[in-house]
Amino acid sequence: MSQIVQHSEPATVPPAATVGRAGQIAVGLVRILLGWVYLWAFLDKLFGLGMATPAERAWVSGASATRGYLSGVEGPFAGLFTSMSGNAVVDWLFMLGMFAVGVAFVLGIALRLAAVGGLLLMGGIYLSQLPLEMNPFLDQHLMYIVLGAALALTNAGRFVGLGRWWAALPVIRSHAWLR
Repeated sequence: MSQIVQHSEPATVPPAATVGRAGQIAVGLVRILLGWVYLWAFLDKLFGLGMATPAERAWVSGASATRGYLSGVEGPFAGLFTSMSGNAVVDWLFMLGMFAVGVAFVLGIALRLAAVGGLLLMGGIYLSQLPLEMNPFLDQHLMYIVLGAALALTNAGRFVGLGRWWAALPVIRSHAWLR
């Protein structure tokens, strides 16, 4: 005869804080690296550092931060994105967004807002590239979105960052969405 074993308490999973110091450092470094993706894009567009943006197309030289990319968009959303190309408001929103999201992830503060900002920025870039060439639905922009959300939802700013200090501020404690 088989016995049925009943447990009075469900099995529990240890909290994420038990990953150990090495895991915390790894998560913190991943967060910083993601922030650097955004900051580098901002700096390259701002100063034309010659990687994706040549010096003559730098924002500080008076060039549009969005015209070069958005004017060449093809695909189902081409009309939407080409209409935004070179618009000064779109340039400012794009540049401020890249800077703010990058700084937030590097420092480990305001990660929930940074994740939403990253969703808007990278989601737009993702949609502008449809249909994708290398994979039917997945590219690095979707990975950045999911990674940003995971880092925000796990409060990854507390690891190798200012997240604990940020979360302890009175205004942040009373408005958790600002974490």
